[in-house]
Amino acid sequence: MISRPDYRAHEDFVAPARPRSALWQFALGCLLTVIGYVALNQLFFQTVYNFVGPQDVGLYDQLLTGRTVAAMFILLFSFVFMTVAVGVAVRVIHKRSARSLLGPRALFVPQFTAVSLMMVGLAVVLFVLPPWDMGGELTLNMPVSRWAVLLPFSLLAVLVQVSAEEIVFRGYVQQQLAARFRSPLVWMVLPSVLFALGHYLPDSAGDNAILIALWAGIFGMMMADLTARSGSLGPAIALHFWNNVSAILFISMPDDLSGLALFLAPFGLGDAAAIRDWLPVDFMLMLVGWLAARLAIRR
Repeated sequence: MISRPDYRAHEDFVAPARPRSALWQFALGCLLTVIGYVALNQLFFQTVYNFVGPQDVGLYDQLLTGRTVAAMFILLFSFVFMTVAVGVAVRVIHKRSARSLLGPRALFVPQFTAVSLMMVGLAVVLFVLPPWDMGGELTLNMPVSRWAVLLPFSLLAVLVQVSAEEIVFRGYVQQQLAARFRSPLVWMVLPSVLFALGHYLPDSAGDNAILIALWAGIFGMMMADLTARSGSLGPAIALHFWNNVSAILFISMPDDLSGLALFLAPFGLGDAAAIRDWLPVDFMLMLVGWLAARLAIRR
């Protein structure tokens, strides 16, 4: 007999959203978040373009691919505007603090720490075990010394990016839906579908766009599960953070978001066959990470 997941901690996580959980308030909050994020993003990038001026006509292309250090920092740190926008929406529409999106502080910090330690330990094990490549030779993307100097800032940039996504999808959207609907089919699935749609990139992923979006949707379900089990965003942010650290700072694909990576993979996002072959491995790594995170927060 399959037991039901223990989501009792989710009740406390959702509690701040209950007083103002009308669907029209949720819809208005989503609209305000989108408008605020787009407006702040446009202002930020226009300021960057004006500051750089005509001496760097390739900046736009760099920002599309993230192949330089500067482009990656600009892209990752721009996610702070997503956090600001949803924070304003929560305050204005729902009359609660943005801090409530993270869950209780007493849970968030120790759970983030526990899952982070588990992910680092898991990464060491995976590094030691074969195979030691990705079906081909890894290429050094930048000198190790330069990568090490950039690492503290790179880690902060990735944390800004993943925190914004978790605060919006597993924080705001999941909280507001769970305050209105008891069924996980609503508050777990819908945010994950939206998360998957945000990762549907047919122009860059080509034939694998649907598979990659599906991967993102399943990842979103796992993050929603961790949040419901733990009662805070700590575990989801930690797992998402170390997942992206691996893909952005250690081994990245040469044609997509590679500016801060130490190594480049032997294939790119445009190599449809190689990506399709690698996705099952990536999915198993994601599954192992999720199960390890669940173990880390087990009471």
